[in-house]
Amino acid sequence: MSRVIGRGVIARGCPSAASCGNQAAILDVLEAPPRGSFTMVDKSIYIVQGEINSVVGAIKRNSRWTTHTPLDEEQDLLLNSFNQLKEVLNNITDLSEIEPNVFLRPFLEVIRSEDTTGPITGLALTSVNKFLSYGLIEPSHDGAAEGIENMADAVTHARFVGTDPASDEVVLMKILQVLRTLLLTPVGAHLTNESVCEIMQSCFRICFEMRLSELLRKSAEHTLVDMVQLLFSRLPQFKEEAKSFVGTSMKKLKMRAGGMSDSSKWKKQKKSPRPSRHANKLPLASEQQSVPGQKGGRVEGFLPKEEKAQSTSVESIPEVLEDRDSLTEMSDTASIHEIHDMDYVNPHGVRFTQSTQKEGAALVPYGLPCIRELFRFLISLTNPHDRHNSDVMIHMGLQLLTIALESAHIANYTSLLGLVKDELCRHLFQLLIVERLNLYATSLRLCFLLFESMREHLKFQLEMYLKKLMELVTSENPKMPYEMKEVALEALVQLWRIPSFATELYINFDCDFYCCNLFEDLTKLLSKNAFPVSGQLYTTHLLSLEALLTVIDSTEAHCQAQVLNNTLQQDKKDGSTTALEMNDGKDITNGTEKSATSGSSAPLDAETSLPHPPTSGHLMAQKMKLGRQVAEEGGAVEKRVPKKPTRFFSLLPSPQELSDIKSKKKLLITGTEQFNQKPKKGIQFLQEKGLLTSPMDNSEIAQWLRENPRLDKKMIGEFISDRKSMELLDSFVGTFTFQGLRIDEALRSYLEAFRLPGEAPVIHRLLEVFTDHWHKINGTPFSNNDACFALAYAVIMLNTDQHNHNVRKQNVPMTSEQFKKNLKGVNGSIDFDQDMLEDIYNAIKNDEIVMPEEQTGFVKENYVWNVLLNRGSLSEGIFLHVPPGSYDHDLFTMTWGPTIAALSYVFDKSLDETIIQKAISGFRKCAMISAHYGLSDVFDNLIISLCKFTTLSSETVENLPNVFGSNAKAQLAAKTVFNLSHRHGDILREGWKNIMDAMLQLFRAELLPKGMVEVEDFVEPNGKISLQREETPSNRGESTVLSFVSWLTLSGNEQSSLRGPSVENEEAKQAALECIKQCDPEKLITESKFLQLESLQELMKALISVTPDEETYDEEDAAFCLEMLLRIVLENRDRVSCVWQTVRDHLYHLTVHATEQCFLVERGVVGLLRLAIRLLRREEISPQVLLSLRVLLMMKPIVLSRVSRQIAYGLHELLKTNAANIHSSDDWSTLFTLLECIGAGVKPPPALQIASGADSHDAGAQSDSEIASYHPSEVSLDRGYTSDSEVYTEHGKQTKVHRSVTDVDITSSGWLVVGKDDLDTSKPGQGTKQGPSPLVNQYSLTLGQDMGSHDTKSLIKCVESLLFIVRDAAHVTPENFELCVKTIRIFVEANLNGGYKTHERKSKTYKFDKSSRLKKKQKENSMKRSKTFSHRPSRSHSDDDEDDSVPASYHTVSLQLLDLMHTLHTRAASIYSSWAEEQRHLESAGKKIEADARTLWANCWCPLLQGIAWLCCDARRQVRMQALTYLQRALLVHDLQTLDALEWESCFNKVLFPLLTKLLENISPADVGGMEETRMRASTLLCKVFLQHLSPLLSLPTFAALWLTILDFMDKYMHAGSSDLLLEAIPESLKNMLLVMDTAGIFHSAESRTGYSQLWEITWERIDCFLPQLKDELFKQTVIQDPSGPAVEPLSPNSMQQASSAQTSIVPGSEGNPPTGQVTASENLVEASAKETENARVGGTPRRTPISTPVKMSVGSDSNQSLAQSPLILKPLTSSLQVGVPSMPLPIILNPALIEATSPVPLLSTPRPATTSTASEVN
Repeated sequence: MSRVIGRGVIARGCPSAASCGNQAAILDVLEAPPRGSFTMVDKSIYIVQGEINSVVGAIKRNSRWTTHTPLDEEQDLLLNSFNQLKEVLNNITDLSEIEPNVFLRPFLEVIRSEDTTGPITGLALTSVNKFLSYGLIEPSHDGAAEGIENMADAVTHARFVGTDPASDEVVLMKILQVLRTLLLTPVGAHLTNESVCEIMQSCFRICFEMRLSELLRKSAEHTLVDMVQLLFSRLPQFKEEAKSFVGTSMKKLKMRAGGMSDSSKWKKQKKSPRPSRHANKLPLASEQQSVPGQKGGRVEGFLPKEEKAQSTSVESIPEVLEDRDSLTEMSDTASIHEIHDMDYVNPHGVRFTQSTQKEGAALVPYGLPCIRELFRFLISLTNPHDRHNSDVMIHMGLQLLTIALESAHIANYTSLLGLVKDELCRHLFQLLIVERLNLYATSLRLCFLLFESMREHLKFQLEMYLKKLMELVTSENPKMPYEMKEVALEALVQLWRIPSFATELYINFDCDFYCCNLFEDLTKLLSKNAFPVSGQLYTTHLLSLEALLTVIDSTEAHCQAQVLNNTLQQDKKDGSTTALEMNDGKDITNGTEKSATSGSSAPLDAETSLPHPPTSGHLMAQKMKLGRQVAEEGGAVEKRVPKKPTRFFSLLPSPQELSDIKSKKKLLITGTEQFNQKPKKGIQFLQEKGLLTSPMDNSEIAQWLRENPRLDKKMIGEFISDRKSMELLDSFVGTFTFQGLRIDEALRSYLEAFRLPGEAPVIHRLLEVFTDHWHKINGTPFSNNDACFALAYAVIMLNTDQHNHNVRKQNVPMTSEQFKKNLKGVNGSIDFDQDMLEDIYNAIKNDEIVMPEEQTGFVKENYVWNVLLNRGSLSEGIFLHVPPGSYDHDLFTMTWGPTIAALSYVFDKSLDETIIQKAISGFRKCAMISAHYGLSDVFDNLIISLCKFTTLSSETVENLPNVFGSNAKAQLAAKTVFNLSHRHGDILREGWKNIMDAMLQLFRAELLPKGMVEVEDFVEPNGKISLQREETPSNRGESTVLSFVSWLTLSGNEQSSLRGPSVENEEAKQAALECIKQCDPEKLITESKFLQLESLQELMKALISVTPDEETYDEEDAAFCLEMLLRIVLENRDRVSCVWQTVRDHLYHLTVHATEQCFLVERGVVGLLRLAIRLLRREEISPQVLLSLRVLLMMKPIVLSRVSRQIAYGLHELLKTNAANIHSSDDWSTLFTLLECIGAGVKPPPALQIASGADSHDAGAQSDSEIASYHPSEVSLDRGYTSDSEVYTEHGKQTKVHRSVTDVDITSSGWLVVGKDDLDTSKPGQGTKQGPSPLVNQYSLTLGQDMGSHDTKSLIKCVESLLFIVRDAAHVTPENFELCVKTIRIFVEANLNGGYKTHERKSKTYKFDKSSRLKKKQKENSMKRSKTFSHRPSRSHSDDDEDDSVPASYHTVSLQLLDLMHTLHTRAASIYSSWAEEQRHLESAGKKIEADARTLWANCWCPLLQGIAWLCCDARRQVRMQALTYLQRALLVHDLQTLDALEWESCFNKVLFPLLTKLLENISPADVGGMEETRMRASTLLCKVFLQHLSPLLSLPTFAALWLTILDFMDKYMHAGSSDLLLEAIPESLKNMLLVMDTAGIFHSAESRTGYSQLWEITWERIDCFLPQLKDELFKQTVIQDPSGPAVEPLSPNSMQQASSAQTSIVPGSEGNPPTGQVTASENLVEASAKETENARVGGTPRRTPISTPVKMSVGSDSNQSLAQSPLILKPLTSSLQVGVPSMPLPIILNPALIEATSPVPLLSTPRPATTSTASEVN
C-alpha cells in the first residue's frame, strides 16, 4: 500500500507523470502476478483507500479545519463524503461491485469546492488521474458513462483558492493532465459531445491566457494537439447525421470564447472588463474562478469561464450573450447542464445518474457534432479580420487545423466540407498576404493538405489559391521578403508533386471554357522564374526548375512503366492497363490516412488489453472500440459515382476532345473580348465560329451570358435591356431559380448578374420582367404583378436611401416604419405582410445590394467570394480526377520548351555538382519522354541545346583538346549527347547536323578513336589508311631561313606552343581522349542499323552536307564525313535500297564534278567500290550498284587516270568476290570498260563525258537508271532505240525517270555499246591522214583506241583480274566473252613494247603536287592545319618507285596475255558448244548462241589471232618470238579447218597481212637480227597458211587479188632485211607456193590459147619485178606468150561511176557499216555500229578516189557471171588495208565481194549471198 501511495506522491509531484515516466510504475502495479488470494481488484480498492487517506490528510492539515472532533467531520460535507466512501470500500472485495460514481464522488467534490486550496485540489486531481491511468473504471461497466461524465464536469468546473502563481499553475497543469488522460483512455469514449466541447474549451482558455507562464500554455497546446489528433483520427468511426439534426446539435453546442464575433463563433463572455471583487486574488486562473474581474485588458476574454449559472455569485454577473435565449430554451434537453443548475455543492453521482434516467435522456457517446463544433471553432480562430484573434491564436488555430487534416479525410462529411469550402478557404487566402512569415508558411502548409485531399470539392478555391501564389511569386513589391517568395514556390513544388495534380490542372482548368489556363500560366511563370535576371542562381530559381521537372519526372516514370508493361504484357489488351490504373488512382487522396492506419495497427493489437494511455491521440483512436458508428457508413462512401463535367463526353476525355475544347476556348475568349467592347460584334463573331447558333437562339445566349464570368456586367446590362432584345431578356430572367426566395433575396441575386443601367425606362423594363417571373414562379403571393413590381422598386429605392452617401447627406435614412408606411395599400389596396417588410428592411439595411461595377474593398471581396461559392455549387464546379499518366503527351508538349530552356540556363550558370547532375537528369528524362512519344522536334531541340555546352563547336581546333579536357561540364554534356543519341537516335532528325559538327571538330582536333580515322584502302599493303595528316616540321617548299624568320616573329605564347604542349595541356588532352572514348562515337555508326529509316536518312543528309559545294571547304572534313557515310551504308545493307539513291548521288557529285585529282575524290572512288564489293551479294540492290559504277566512267579522264590504281585494285577485289553475282552483259560491259580505261589508259566513252558536263548542277540528281540510259545498246532503229544524243536530250528534259521503265531499258539495252561507238578509235601509230575525220581501218591488228598513259600497277592488277575471270570457266559467260576478248586486245596494245606509249608520255603528264592535297579554308588557325601528309604522295602513282621493275612487269604481263589469248582460242569451240547446248530450248533465234565456225571466227578466233599477231610486232624479242609461236600454233589448230573460204580470206586480210605490214617497220632498231628472224618466220607462216588452205581459197572470186597481195609482201620482204636471211627464205617459200599451185593446175586454163590462165600472166608479171629469174628456174619449159596481145578494153565512164557510187552509198539496214562520226576498230563491237545507222546518215566520204586507168587484161566471162555487179578496177594494195605499202604498178580486177570485205565502208547495196553472222563480214 505504501508503495502505491508513494507512487501517488511521485505522481502528484510530477504533473505529467501519467503521460511520461509514471507509466512504467502503473505497468508494474497492473502486471504484478497475484499472491495468494489477492487479485487485481483488491489492489484497486487499496489504491482508492490510499488516495482517500492522502486527500483527507491534506484537508485536515489545512488551517480551515482546525478542530478534529468527529462532529466537525460529520458536519463538513467533504470529509463526510470520504468517510462514507471508506465504509463502502471496507464492505466490498471487488471495486466493480460499486459504481464508479461512488468512489469518484468525494474526489470530484473536492475538485469542485470553492473553499479548497490549490494543493488540495491538486491532490484530488492526481487521485482521479491515477484512477484513470490504472483503469479502475471499466469501460464496460454500466455506470462508467455517468462516472466519466461527472468527472469531466467536475474537472472542467474545478475551483480552488489561489495562493501564489507558481502553485496555481501546478494545479492547472494537473487539470490539463486529467483532461488529457480522460479523453485519451478507452473509457473516455463515454464522454458526451457537450463534455468534449467543455474539455476542449478549458484547454483553449489556458492556452490563450497570456498571463500564464509559457510552459503552461505550451503544455495546454500540446494537450490540445493530442486531443484534436484523437478526435479527428476517430472521425472515420462516426457517421453523418441528418441535416435537421445537424442544425439542432449546432445550436446546442455553442462553444463560446471571449472576443469572438457573433456570427457562428464562440461568444465572448464579456465585451468589456469589469472591476474585480477580489483584486488580491489576481493569480487565480482556475476555469471556474470566482473572480471574473481577474481578466485585464483584451486578455480577459480568454480566461477560463463557465457560462452556466452557479450557486455562487460568479455567473450572476450580467453577460452580453445574444444567444442566451436559445441556450435556456434547450436547457431541458441537456441533462448535464440541468444537474449543474441544481445544487452545485451536492452533486451526488448516484443521484445524478438516477435523475438522468428518470428524465429519459440517456448519455450518448460523443461523435460528429463535437468534432464539427471544434472544427468550426478552429476555423474561426484563423480569421485575420476578427480583431480579437491575435497572431498567437491564429497560429494555434492553423496548427490544430493542420493536425486535423493530417489525421482525417474530412471530405466525406458534408457539414465539415461546407466549413472548408467557405470560411476555412477564405481565411487561409486572407492569411496569404500577412507579413508574419510563420503564419504565412503555416497557411501554405494547411492549403496543401486541403488541396491534396479535397481539391475535387474545391475547384474554384484551388484556382484562386494558385493565382494568389503566382501573384506572390511574381510580385515586384520591394517590401515583400525573399523568403515569402521562396515559401510560395516550395508550396507550388509540393502541389506539383501530387500524383496527377498537373494533369488535373490541365484538364479541369486549361480545358474549361471559363477558367484561366492555370497549367499553362504556371508553366510560363515557373520557366520565367527559373531564369535569374542578375545571372546569379538563387533558391527560387532552382525551386522553379524543380517544379517544372516534377511534371517531367512523373511523365518519365509513367513512360518507363508503360514501356515495361508493354514488354511484359505484349499480348494483353490496351484497355486492361487503363482500367487498372483507374482503380489504383480512384482515391489517391486517402493515402496519408491509410498508411498511418495500417502502419500503427500491428503494435496496437498487441497492447489492446493494457489500460494505460497510448503515447498519442492518433494511436489511441485506433484502439477505441466504444462509440463507433461506421457499420453501415463505410459502404456509402465508396458507392459515390464520380460526376462528369458537361463539357466532356466521358469521364476520361480523349486528347482530341481536349484539343477541340482548347480551340473553342481561345475563340470564346476572343468573342468575350469583342463582346465587352461591342456586344453584337462579339455575338456575331461567335456565330461565325460556330460556337453560337445562327440565327440567334435567345435561350442559348442567355445561358452564355449567365455562365461566362469574363463578360463585362455593364455590357450585359446594356445588351439585355435593349428594346430589340425583349425576348432575350425573358430568356435571361428565366435562367434564375427564384423559387422559395423572398423578393429582396431574388432581386439581390438578379442584380448581381449584370450592371443595372441608370435610365428609368430601362430599369422599369428590367424590373417588370423580373417581377413577372418571380411572381409567377412563387405562386403569386401578392394580389397582382403591379404590387410585386412596386415592392421590387421600393426595395431598390430603400437600398439607395440607406447606403447612397449623397442621399444620406440630404435626408435622414428612412426607418422601418416609414418603409412600411410608404408601401401601405400597394398590394392591391391591402398591405403587404408587415413581418416580411420588416425582414426586407433589416436585410437591406444590414447588407447593401451593391452593383457589380460599384463594388470595392471588402464588399467586392465578399461578392467575388460568393460568386466563387455559387459557381462551385453548379455543374461547372465538378473537378475531375484522372489516373496517373493520363494526357502526359499533352502536358509534355506544353512544358518541354520552357523546361529545356530552363535546364539549359541552369546547367550553364550553375557550378554546383548536384544542380548540374539534376539538370542532366532532366535532359535525360525529357529525351526519354520525347522518344517514347516520338517527338522529334523536342529531341532535336534538346540535342542542339546540349551540343552548345560541349564547347566542341565554339572552340578553335587548336584550343579544343585543352579547353574540352579541362572543362568537366563540357565533358558531361558531350557524354550526355552521345548517350542520348545512342539510346534514342530513332527520333533524331535535325539534331544529327549538330552531332556531326561535333564529330568533325573532334576529328580535326585528333580526339577521335583510331578506329574511326583509319579507313579501308585497296592499295595500302595493310589495307588501312589514316584520314588524319601527319605533322611535319614545315612545308617542303619553305626554306630554313624563312622558317627561322617566321619563328622570330611569333609571340611568346606561340613560341612556347611550338616548343611542345605543357603538362597541363597534355593532361587535358588525355582527359578529353578518355571522355571521347567513353562517349563511344563509333557506336553511332555501328548501331545505325537499328535506326528508323527517317532518322537514318537525316543522319546521311547531315553527313552529305559537308561537301565541296563552295570555293572554300575542308577536304579532310568531307573525306571524314564520306567515310562515316559509307560505313553507315554498309551497316545498313539489309535496307540499302532505301538510301542508295542518296549515296549514289553524293558519290556522283564528288567524283564526276572533280576537275583535278584530290584525296576526297580518291576516297569517293574507293568508297563506291567498297560499297559495290559488299552490296553485290544482295540481289535486290546489285543491279543498281553495278549501274552506279558507271559514275567512274563519267569522271574527267585526267582525274580518272590519277585514281586508276585505286580503281584497279578495287575492281580486282570486286571481281574476286562477286564475279558470280554479275549476270548482265551491260554490267560486264561497265566493268570491262572500266578495266580498259584504268589499265590501258583508254579514254572514257565521250557520251558520258558530255553528259557529265552538260548540266553539272543537276547531274547529282540522276538516278542509276538515268545514268544507264545514257548508254543505249547496239541495236538498229527498227528495234525502237534512239541514239546517244537523243537519249541524253530526253533525259535532260525529264529529270526523273520512273524506275520500272528505265530498268527495262537498261536490261534490254546495253550501255557497253555506246561505249564502243563513242570510243575514239583513230590509230595514232598508222600515220594515215586521209581527211579531217578519218574512218577507222577495221583491218588493223589494233582496235584503234585513243589510249593515254596508263599506270603500270593498274595495268598489272587489271590483267590479274582478267586472268581470274578467264581461268575460271564458271566466270566466262556469253555475256562477257566478247568483252573479255576485246579488253585483252586493248591490254595487248597498252602492253606493246613494254608499255612504250605510257613511257613516251611520262614526260608530258604533270607530276601530282604532293603537298597540295587539300584546298584549305582561310582561317586564322590555319597554321596547325597546314600540315602535309608525308605518307600520301606515293598515292599519285607517278611510277617513280616502279622504274626498276617495269620491264619485268611488262614482260610478264605480255606472256600472261599471250597465254590468255591462246587459252581462249583453244577453248572457244568447246565453250560455245556448251553454251549452244544449254540454250537449245530457247525458241527465239535472236537469243540463241550459235556454235558454228563462222560465229566462232567472227567472235573469238579472229580477234584473238589479231591480238596475238599484234604481240608479234613487239619490240621485245622474246615476247615477239613467243607470240609468233602462239600464232602459228593457233592458225594451224585443228578447229580452224572448219572455216570456209571467206573466213580464211578474212584471216589473211585481218591477221596475216596487217602483221606482215607492221613487221616491215623498224620495230626494234637495236635487235636487227631478231627482226630478220621474226620477218622470216612471219613470211613462212604466211606461206604455210596459204598452202594449207589453198583449196578453199581457190573458190574465192577474189583469189587473184589475194595472191597478188601475197606476192607483193614477198617482194617487200625480199628487200626488207639487211642480211641474207630473207633473201634466201623468201624465194624458197615462193617456189613452194608456185609449185603447189602449178601442181594443182591453178595456172592452167583449157580455154586459153596458151594453156595458162590470166592468173599465170599476172603472177609472173609481178614476180618479175623482184625475182626475174625465178620463172626460168621453175618453169623453163613454159613458153611465154607475146605480151602484145589484145588489150583489155578500158572501163567505161559508167562503170567507173558505178564503182564510185558503190563505195560511197550507205544502204539502210546493210551490215558492216560503222558510223563515220564515232568510229571504232573493235571487231566484236562493229555489230552495234552497223545497226546504229542513224549516225551514218550523212554518209562517209570515200577513203580514196577510184582511179580509172587502162588495164591490160579483161575479166573473163566466168568471172563476170559469178558477180552480182560489174567488176571494178581498183588498186587493192593502196587501200587503208595496206597502209605503208606502195601501189602496185598493175591494176587488177577485184570481185566486189572482196571489196566489201576489205573496205571500211560497205560498197554493195545488197548483202552477200552467204548467211554469215552479223559480225563475220566486219571481222
